[in-house]
Amino acid sequence: MDKLPKCGANYVPLTPLTFLKRAANVYSNRVSVIHGGVHFTWRRTYERCRRLASALKSLNILHNDVVSVLAPNIPAMYEMHFAVPMAGAVLNTINTRLDAKTIATILKHSEAKIFFIDYEYVPTARDALRLLMASLPPETSLPLVVVIDDIDKPTGIRLGELEYEKLVAQGNPGFIPEEIADEWDPIALNYTSGTTSEPKGVVYSHRGAYLSTLSLILGWEMKTEPVYLWSLPMFHCNGWTFTWGVAARGGTNVCIRTTAAAEMYESIVAHNVTHMCCAPIVFNILLGAKPHERRTITTPVEILTGGAPPPAALLERIERLGFHVVHAYGLTEATGPALVCEWQQKWNKLSGEDKAKLKARQGISILTLADVDVKNPETMESVARDGKTMGEIVLRGSSIMKGYLKDEKATSQAFRHGWFFTGDVGVVHPDGYLEIKDRSKDVIISGGENISSVEVEAALYKHVDVVEAAVVAMPHPTWGESPCAFVTLRNPAAVKEAEIIQHCRKNLPRFMVPKKVQFMDELPKTSTGKVQKFQLRALAKTFVVPPESEVKRRSPPQMNRRYDQNEEQVLALSRL
Repeated sequence: MDKLPKCGANYVPLTPLTFLKRAANVYSNRVSVIHGGVHFTWRRTYERCRRLASALKSLNILHNDVVSVLAPNIPAMYEMHFAVPMAGAVLNTINTRLDAKTIATILKHSEAKIFFIDYEYVPTARDALRLLMASLPPETSLPLVVVIDDIDKPTGIRLGELEYEKLVAQGNPGFIPEEIADEWDPIALNYTSGTTSEPKGVVYSHRGAYLSTLSLILGWEMKTEPVYLWSLPMFHCNGWTFTWGVAARGGTNVCIRTTAAAEMYESIVAHNVTHMCCAPIVFNILLGAKPHERRTITTPVEILTGGAPPPAALLERIERLGFHVVHAYGLTEATGPALVCEWQQKWNKLSGEDKAKLKARQGISILTLADVDVKNPETMESVARDGKTMGEIVLRGSSIMKGYLKDEKATSQAFRHGWFFTGDVGVVHPDGYLEIKDRSKDVIISGGENISSVEVEAALYKHVDVVEAAVVAMPHPTWGESPCAFVTLRNPAAVKEAEIIQHCRKNLPRFMVPKKVQFMDELPKTSTGKVQKFQLRALAKTFVVPPESEVKRRSPPQMNRRYDQNEEQVLALSRL
């Protein structure tokens, strides 16, 4: 058997580029992209991508050169997911919410050869290029700049001679894409949010992108010809690979520039949207829509959500509007979602609240992961499957990144003992489903007890007036640390701190109840919508609960003895 040949007939390097060619052949006349008044078919999209790839080659783009783009969810952004790798280059989608300094850092680190800029972001990009120019040696050239004008209503904004549509028009429609000789070659470069340090460049392979795409459309049970609303930024892990996945299913991409409630509702109804992805923060946008912005959703819209663990109460609210939620867990280094909460038919008999609790779990691994586990990072022993014992979530499989660009130290720290260490703390339930409890740095240790900030946040979300909640550790003279809650409210004038604390006492063990609730107009967030807890931790360090008032407030005979035994022991020791 060892002598059987491996040849072009029975071995082809895996790449998601094959999805586009197949869509153009099988679904040639089906609408591929909708953006305002613009409608493209799959035949047209394939032609435009080949034209753009041809134009990139004419601009001296070489194998593995980086092509950066700063743009919202528009047709050009979608097309570049195919055209750039067709030219043998690597696509770097830049977060549109970043400041000029961070964009300049990314352009410099990636050594981008071409920089595509949407007209809306020209001012920010211009500042970034100025900063980049000041940081480069005199003999180093800046990336070639191409402006993407509004395809529906051109603005005429330019930074030079090159404009996206002109570049596409100049390209060869019969261009033959560069053959992918090695599936381990890079296809995309995505930068982490860099909330606590400079962003790191995460490199995806053609193989990883291909397999992750297949896993997600299978795990989500996405059928053929879906209508997909781009409520998730394409710059975020390449749209969790659905930039390629919608092509694999012969679907329709509905592109919108913003995730405003009115635009999402209007697009869902007008185009009969069947699928969308988003972070839980988008749930609040949809739930908070004004009456004139809402539309009645007659056919359930499938939502794949991830980015932060959505509380069960929030899931219940969004599903009442006509959405069906599937929960996933992932990170940039895992090519987007790595776990999906696959639904089991027997759960359909449960109550709405119990269903929501199950959906809040992160679930089981996508098919391209060889393994997932929750381990003690010191001993590498797997934790008990009791839904309580916490450890670090570790992954391994073909959808994991190649590594961090130009950062061997960070790569070796992430890859240890044959596993990728996520930095997330979780538990494994008896049925094998994982549930994230916290980032390792966000676990609150109070009097020797580990408190999951996610569990406290879930309890806070049960309060009808809570819109957003984040819980971090604050100093406590008796317990060392105690939970501090930061909350935004629907009606700030109607709710007091004491009411929120009393609500938590009804829904949490005593030791997990926040000792302070700080109301805010808005929680600080990263450019991808995650709460910046490091800012909240810094603020919480300025809050101190006097030990005398805490001792007086607690009456040991009335304590919940099941949960507060450890607290009583610490309290006794503090009196010695």
